[in-house]
Amino acid sequence: MKKLLALLLLSVALSANAQDKKNNRPTSYNYMRGVESVQNEKTEEALEFFNKDIQENPKNGYSYSWIAMLRAHGEEYGRALTAADMAIKLLPKKDAEYVIFAYSTRADVYLNLEDTVKAIADLTTAIKIKPDENSLYEKRAQIYYEQERYDLADADYQKMIELKPGETMGYMGIGRNANAQKRWGDAIKQFDYVTKLASDYSSGYSFRAESYIGKEKWAEATDDIVKALSLDWDRKALYLANTLKEPAFTMLVSKIKVQSAKSPNEATWPYIIGTMYEQSKQYTKAIEYYETANSKDVSPVIHQRISECHYELGDYEDALNSINQALNLDSTDLSYKARKANIYYEMGDVKSAIAEWDNVLEAQPEYGFGYYRRGWFKELAGDMEGAIEDLSMSIVLDPEYSYAYVSRGDVYMKQGKKELAEADFTKVIEIENSPEKYDCIHYAYQGMGDYDKAIAAIDSIIARDSTDAGSYYDAACLYSRMQDKTNALRCLEKSFELGYNRFAHVERDFDMDFLRDTEEFKALVSKYKSAKVSTYREQSNHVTNKELIITEIPFTKEDGICKVKCHINGLPLHFVFDTGASDVTLSMVEATFMMKNGYLSKNDVIGNQRYMDANGDVNVGTVINIKNVNFGGLDLNNIRASVVRNQKAPLLLGQSVLARLGKIEIDNAKNVIKITQ
Repeated sequence: MKKLLALLLLSVALSANAQDKKNNRPTSYNYMRGVESVQNEKTEEALEFFNKDIQENPKNGYSYSWIAMLRAHGEEYGRALTAADMAIKLLPKKDAEYVIFAYSTRADVYLNLEDTVKAIADLTTAIKIKPDENSLYEKRAQIYYEQERYDLADADYQKMIELKPGETMGYMGIGRNANAQKRWGDAIKQFDYVTKLASDYSSGYSFRAESYIGKEKWAEATDDIVKALSLDWDRKALYLANTLKEPAFTMLVSKIKVQSAKSPNEATWPYIIGTMYEQSKQYTKAIEYYETANSKDVSPVIHQRISECHYELGDYEDALNSINQALNLDSTDLSYKARKANIYYEMGDVKSAIAEWDNVLEAQPEYGFGYYRRGWFKELAGDMEGAIEDLSMSIVLDPEYSYAYVSRGDVYMKQGKKELAEADFTKVIEIENSPEKYDCIHYAYQGMGDYDKAIAAIDSIIARDSTDAGSYYDAACLYSRMQDKTNALRCLEKSFELGYNRFAHVERDFDMDFLRDTEEFKALVSKYKSAKVSTYREQSNHVTNKELIITEIPFTKEDGICKVKCHINGLPLHFVFDTGASDVTLSMVEATFMMKNGYLSKNDVIGNQRYMDANGDVNVGTVINIKNVNFGGLDLNNIRASVVRNQKAPLLLGQSVLARLGKIEIDNAKNVIKITQ
């Protein structure tokens, strides 16, 4: 919302002052207050003022134009369309700026209503009114691009270049169109020019990297990915990094390691390598680099990624520990709680899994998938009525989610309610009405007794990606439900060969009931489960039964503040422990003293050295890397700290940072901080 309003204000509201008198724009109290509310991002208040204005001035097209924009952004497309129609009808034709604003807003509404014909028509009309407005060509070109009408999109981008040859978007658009058509050389020419126009614009490099990948020029592609990532957290560059195969994969990892060596305090580079290894399913290596990143800049996101890797390895105890660390740092993130529920399920603790989903749904009661997942767990726990209730809620909130119908149909079948079950299976067939939509339709056909169509559907799903272990597991489930032992075992083994390793799920999945007591099933699961454990131990020297170490750190209390003796880069000081703090702060007095006396060096200043003055004094806003904080025999390494004025304590550490060491507990009776590792 903030970005949208900023753009609109830039194009309309901020230019209004210079043109109000010229165009006789309204100056009524409610209208002016409405514009002011938009500027302050108070959308509901703005709507209230604009609606009051049109009650007093029913022919004020300006208020209607703002109402249309605000309604559109609130996804009230019917009201937005009505307001835009009124704005176009009532606005004075000579005020081109507001007229094209209204047409552009209505075009956005039509796009959200999936009526591209009318959207293009409105943008074309707006262009005729103001043919020198670049943003209109850009919006229309985007529609043409999505329709694969590249010649028309190119024409609009070319017009943008004619109007503003010094801006990048026209060249970027033509280059992107060339990439879409695999005209890699033509695309590279455009992006070459972009990088000359704006050498600090990351997208020029990331899009050119895509072109080089198309030409299999791995050295150039990886150079551009690194350049884009060094300039910005470029999402396209990160996506490309996570899709590379050999030889480009190793090449990029090596180049990122060089960047990491140049910036040893920067967590971004090892984090990116971690994502690359995770995407390539080298989870042990991914954990190694994520932990390196976390040692430089602790983050709940990194703990969550570590948890995901342990989960994929089937190491659920460590997965649970890591997701708990993420929650210690950010207890408000519901996705972490949802992940925790899934981990509990894999550990066989369905009761705790349901309890975690209770927490999620209490905080987010409109989360349809959450009800589906909890319903499935309730079915597993034998609570059939609870399962029906949750699955029905999931369907109400997300009526196109076919898995909810399959699951509810299965429960109805178990209850002997065949008619209700078949109604749900029929709904799945209606939703997944073409092969590209197939997801769980094979279960619906099986439930209806149409085995031939069920087999054809699962074969179609497997054909999309014959390396997808999950699809073969689904096939094994289907054949098991159809009591076809031979094909069920064949597909199950294929899924294991391809890397499917959710053995806890396999051992309790309802769909495996037909196979579960057979010797062949037990032998197959045992074989691959043992192989997975052996491989994991070889890779990581993992010890499953870790000995817990509890360290007690004494503290003193002054005015309710916990003070702990410590050494900061070898300098004896103390830190204040603040359970509510998310950042680490260092007082300016200590920072300056440490800089002047060798406890900090210029290399420990993260960012530009202009933050330090000629006398070596450290200014407010500087971010310092503290190499080591030692207390109670424990070490925290590479901590980022912001330097602040007027802080009495030399160093303030929050629970989020201490959580690197393990679980934190405060024993006020004994005046100790307990850290469990």
